[in-house]
Amino acid sequence: MIKKSIFLGAALLAAAVGAPAVALGDAPTDPQIAHIAYTAGVIDIAAARQALAKSNNATVRGFAQEMVRDHEAVNVAALDLVKKLKVTPADNPTSAALTKQAAADERRLAALKGAAFDRAYLANEAAYHKAVNGALDKTLIPSSDNAELKSLLQTGLKLFREHQAHAEHLAAELK
Repeated sequence: MIKKSIFLGAALLAAAVGAPAVALGDAPTDPQIAHIAYTAGVIDIAAARQALAKSNNATVRGFAQEMVRDHEAVNVAALDLVKKLKVTPADNPTSAALTKQAAADERRLAALKGAAFDRAYLANEAAYHKAVNGALDKTLIPSSDNAELKSLLQTGLKLFREHQAHAEHLAAELK
C-alpha cells in the first residue's frame, strides 16, 4: 500500500510539474518558471525538515540535511537573481499543483514511523527529483528567455540529478 501511494504521488507530481503553467500549448514565462523552481525547492526543504524531525536513521538524516543545505542555497541564488532582474515570480497552476501534492505527501509521510518512514521518504525524494529534473530539462530550461535564469536552472539540474541518484542509491540500500 505504501509503495502504491508513493508511486501514485510521484505520478501526480510528475503530471503537476509537467502541467502547462498557462494556456495549453503556451510555454511558461520567466516569472512563472522562477515561481515553479522556487516552489519546488521550498517543497523539498519542507520534506527534508520533516525527515529531520521524524527519522533516527543517520544516513537518512544526513541526506535530509544535504537537501536543506543545497535547496536553500539554490533558492537564495534564485531570489537574488529575480531581485537583480526586477522580476516578480508569478504564481501559476503548476506551482499550485506542486504545493497541493506536497501537502498530501507530507500528511502521508507523517503517518509513518521508523524504517517505514525512512523508506517512504527516500522513495519520495527519488521520485520527486526525477519529476523535477524532467520538468527542468524538458520544459523550464528550454522555455526560459533570460540567460541568467537559464544558467541557474542548468546548474540546479546538475545538482538535482546528483540528489536523485543519491536518493535512489540510499532507497535501494534500505530495502
